[in-house]
Amino acid sequence: MDRQKKCGNGHYGEAQLNLSVIKENGRFQCRTHEACAQRFVHQVDFVTVRAGMYSDFPNIPEFPPEKGPEAFQGKVMHSMGYSSMDHASAAKLIQGKRVAVVGFRKSGYINGVLIGQWTEHWNMPDQSPWGVPLEYLSQNCFSQLLVHKPGEGILSSLVATFLSPLRWGISKFVESHVRKKLRLAKRDMVPNHSFSKPCSVATLPEGFFDRVDQGSIILKKAQCFSFCSQGVVVDGDTEPLKIDLLILATGFRGIDKLKAAFIWPAFRDLIDKEDTTRLPLYRTCVHPRIPQLAFIGFSESFANLFTSDMTCQWLAELLDGTLKLPSIKEMEKDVSQWDKYMKQSSGEYYSRYCLDAAQIWYNDQLCKDMGWKTQRKKGFLRELFEPYRPMDYA
Repeated sequence: MDRQKKCGNGHYGEAQLNLSVIKENGRFQCRTHEACAQRFVHQVDFVTVRAGMYSDFPNIPEFPPEKGPEAFQGKVMHSMGYSSMDHASAAKLIQGKRVAVVGFRKSGYINGVLIGQWTEHWNMPDQSPWGVPLEYLSQNCFSQLLVHKPGEGILSSLVATFLSPLRWGISKFVESHVRKKLRLAKRDMVPNHSFSKPCSVATLPEGFFDRVDQGSIILKKAQCFSFCSQGVVVDGDTEPLKIDLLILATGFRGIDKLKAAFIWPAFRDLIDKEDTTRLPLYRTCVHPRIPQLAFIGFSESFANLFTSDMTCQWLAELLDGTLKLPSIKEMEKDVSQWDKYMKQSSGEYYSRYCLDAAQIWYNDQLCKDMGWKTQRKKGFLRELFEPYRPMDYA
């Protein structure tokens, strides 16, 4: 398909906002909505959705009546709109204004002069705690021995249990570095969860806390907030926070984007029957009951592009016929094991399907499916202690 042709904000041939996908007579029909100027219908045997989780459908908080954005005299926008601006337009938008950003994750770091609502995370000031490269502590085969993994055997489970004190010690080692360097206790920003919790870690932009110390960034810890004519009222404060612009860095609703793209009733029923925050996908790619439908970019890791690339290689082997999918029962059992693992390891971040702690284990499963070697290093010690990087799978 010619991907240069566009219709609204959905590319030609892509299952995005102005493109709907249904299934008729065993084949998929991809068609544009009636509002699209350039209408077309394609019949295909296999559909790959690579829309990702973080675009198109912003997650907008709900507010009580008369306490939402309509009560505010200034401007309210989502980080998606701000990020789509060029540098000059973005600078002009915030120049001379009092800005509040709601959120304290990846989209919250780059967008604001003031963070309005946030939760503590282990925000890494650098990648070498106490001089030890972080990848040697968390991205090698030895680190995989310290964690329980989905579908592991009895021996692997016993080893992970036996080594759990070492994992705790490594976590505290990293935490002590972050606490000291960022002075978290002084700033009342010490997270309640362990560093070892998957995908609860981020890297701070350079000079972030310098600006906090200078007063150009003010941190406000709150569970909720509401709007008033002058700005926002943060939970626990008696006076409103006077602002001109509020940016919502509150994430996206990836599942709702899929519901909008797929008007096929059977697919919508499968989504509604499952957890509405994520899709149950075998190898994070195909649904056990719809194996002709693949998804790319609906999982996370320490390097999302690398994870998506590995999944694409697995999908290419599947389409070439060099690997076969197991039965629906076996795939659903595997999905259930990963689902249980995600709930136990990730907690509130379960819906993000973060592979961080089990990234090498996941890659090994893909390699076994494709007939590749799982041991990518030369020598026992290198295989055990040397960090695994994307080039090891090239």
